[in-house]
Amino acid sequence: MDFTPIGMKLATWTAQCVLVGSQVHLFVWAKRALQPRLGPSAKYVAGGAALIGLSLVLSSAIYSLDDWLWPERGEAASLWRYLAAFWAAGSAGAYLIWLVGSRVLLSGESDHGTNYGRRRLLQATAVAPFAAAGYGVFIGRDRFEVIEKELSIPHLATDLVGRTIVQITDLHSGPYFTRSDVARAVSMANECRADIAVVTGDLISQPGDPLEECIQELAKLRSDAGIFACMGNHEEYSECRGYTTDYALDRGVRFLRHRAVQLRFGDAVLNLAGVDYQRKDRSYLPNASSLLEPDALNVLLSHNPDVFPKAAELGYDLVVSGHTHGGQITLEIVEQTVNPGRFYTPFVVGGYEIGSSRLYVSRGLGTINLPMRIGALPEVSLLRLAPA
Repeated sequence: MDFTPIGMKLATWTAQCVLVGSQVHLFVWAKRALQPRLGPSAKYVAGGAALIGLSLVLSSAIYSLDDWLWPERGEAASLWRYLAAFWAAGSAGAYLIWLVGSRVLLSGESDHGTNYGRRRLLQATAVAPFAAAGYGVFIGRDRFEVIEKELSIPHLATDLVGRTIVQITDLHSGPYFTRSDVARAVSMANECRADIAVVTGDLISQPGDPLEECIQELAKLRSDAGIFACMGNHEEYSECRGYTTDYALDRGVRFLRHRAVQLRFGDAVLNLAGVDYQRKDRSYLPNASSLLEPDALNVLLSHNPDVFPKAAELGYDLVVSGHTHGGQITLEIVEQTVNPGRFYTPFVVGGYEIGSSRLYVSRGLGTINLPMRIGALPEVSLLRLAPA
């Protein structure tokens, strides 16, 4: 996701305010619900439940517990993180539904019977975020799948027809994406028996995440041409790009940092170029025209898919990106897709075309902020080149 460190803090503070507000709301709701049954003691029961919920929220997995609090990151810590994420997302969602729904359904109603029926409906609806959060945290986040995509490219050389690129991206290796998760994704990628293996950034989320372990597993990728990669925004924010480049190169993973490599297949050449993370709202791809190779298929690795119009203008045939997580949470409401990624990029997931240029945006594998996926399952991408 495309947030600066300051932007991430502002987003965190805003979300924390919503979460704390949700706990206060739940306390009031629980007190009112329990009052007829428990009398004066209801406020103590409701208060205890709210305190438990608030403690979950304040230590929430949404923002990743610091190393000083959970230095070992063992199974107990991981379980607490997932429970915290479930509770935080569910309670915040229920709070927002109640906040909006009560204004729409309950305002201006004087008929107690009608008001009671609508209140019961609203209460039932407010349970839905807990069900969705449970699925996203405990099921959807773990449902890796291989997505095969055929890309029709004009004037594709005969010896490149049917060639494949396997892509892994946005692992965010850490407490919610362990070394065994990386190994499972690598195993799935290797089963594709691709001609080229690429990694398009965000190996980790923040300093202290297991970068070396992640690279060690990625080095087990297998393809005929080798393993190539580009940097994501979290490598930039973590200030580890130089170290990542050197550590990965020693293990056979080559980061293309404003560089290109020519890969020959029969009589055809695939020119694979890579750039570091391109910050949003800046001039994209400066000097990237120098990486183009005439009489070759020019493929660009860029973590940020927003570079696509500029890449197409320069003459790149294909751009391979990640960054969006496919929105991470995608809902279908009245045949319309509600997807957070659409708020900051027109290139959220899948294939796009501009003229003779093509873009593929992978949903990636890991998560950021909320350790959940709903409607945007973790993806290993297999891209197959085909003539237009």
